[in-house]
Amino acid sequence: MKITMILEMAASAGDKAVATADGRSLTASELLDRARAAAHRFRHRSAVLYLGANHLAYPVALFGAALAGVPFIPLNYRLGADQLARLLDRHPGALVLRPADLDALLEGGGAQDHEPAPQDQDAVAVVLYTSGTTAEPKAALLRHRHLLAYVFNTQEFGSAEPDAATLVAVPPYHVAGLMNLLTNLYSGRRIVYQPAFDAADWLATVRRERVTHALVVPTMLARIVAEVPDGATAQVPALRSLAYGGARTPRPVVERALRAFPDTGFVNAYGLTETTSSIAVLGPDDHRQALVSDDPAVRDRLGSVGRVLPGVEIQIRGEDSEAAGELVQVGRTGLVFVRGEQISGEYGGRGNALDADGWFATRDRGRLDAEGYLFIEGRADDTIIRGGENIAPAEIEDVLLAHPGIVEAAVIGVPDPEWGQRIVAVLVGEGDPAEIRAWVKDRLRSSKTPDSVVFRAELPKSDTGKLLRRILLADLETTHA
Repeated sequence: MKITMILEMAASAGDKAVATADGRSLTASELLDRARAAAHRFRHRSAVLYLGANHLAYPVALFGAALAGVPFIPLNYRLGADQLARLLDRHPGALVLRPADLDALLEGGGAQDHEPAPQDQDAVAVVLYTSGTTAEPKAALLRHRHLLAYVFNTQEFGSAEPDAATLVAVPPYHVAGLMNLLTNLYSGRRIVYQPAFDAADWLATVRRERVTHALVVPTMLARIVAEVPDGATAQVPALRSLAYGGARTPRPVVERALRAFPDTGFVNAYGLTETTSSIAVLGPDDHRQALVSDDPAVRDRLGSVGRVLPGVEIQIRGEDSEAAGELVQVGRTGLVFVRGEQISGEYGGRGNALDADGWFATRDRGRLDAEGYLFIEGRADDTIIRGGENIAPAEIEDVLLAHPGIVEAAVIGVPDPEWGQRIVAVLVGEGDPAEIRAWVKDRLRSSKTPDSVVFRAELPKSDTGKLLRRILLADLETTHA
């Protein structure tokens, strides 16, 4: 089986619109027709590289590549010319689809004599370049079987209500953009593409298209909430579900969003490119209960990513030298490992990162509570080792974000000859550094108090909201050299 089966099933289920962008829609049959025509064009290429924003040509190119039996590779069109050139050089013989080429994919169709490639579920369907927050991006390989496993484990075919529509604002080179296409097409929700994110336009689109479901990354959620006046609600009566994920979301942003969208069910989704999108979710009921509960353990779940999805197994393993690889007790922090049919863990030119038993090391630090809720405490690579103690930046960042003068916070470790690393808090907002350090010390212990506090106008982030710590560290090393 290949992902084209999803489109073929959708086309057989009726003739309603399945995708909308810029005022134009395609039915599943029209999408299949154009994908077949695109496959005829793609069949002698090594891959199809997509260099555009959200557009109706995106699903045409994805399914066209699958029908032709070649990998589909959406690239970050916002990269600089040199970065893009290096990525393009990795794929000789590929067809590059640029913005000027996209409209042509929507015209015509009807290549009925095209012979589709064999139904090889082990073939590479999509190559996604990871965001590279601490190192250069890697090419994650997602095979047809990985994508189908996620869809089949999380969705029921045709289960959506007739009026259901999902707004997709995340970029097409993000795994969430890919999986939103496949899952919504399979479940029967119409997909509404926002070509470029703008918070005011996002709200207007939700109202105009009567959007029932949406997914955003943390920076998008913060900007959307900022569009809603204090004490008011967003006035989006059709919106039933709003999912957020892709990076760590500050708890104050979540709490403001819950108040701004009181009738909307919130879902926090946690996953990685290598895991074919989400592996754990915190559902709407969990959000509602956490917001009103008197139980501290229940309230704390608002800072979790929920429970693992069907078909996914999880382990928390020790990370220090004495307990490395051993399972840790409930409530203890360790390294997160996952296993399941949707887990790829494979990289182009680097081989497979799964161990002999099929477990994938996410490189995230986390813990499970007694009810199975997963709390992510940041990347293992981000851990600060100060005087032999492992310190999670996320814990300090949470305390800093509770300060009334701080809008954004990043905590990183910089080299120190005495302590190994010292803790630097880089903040967006205002305040007295000494008072801010005292704020942290009062709520955490001295060893977790930032050694220094610096302010910046903004923090370096990817366009999906992930903090680019390597850039921040390089900046600090340059300014404090």
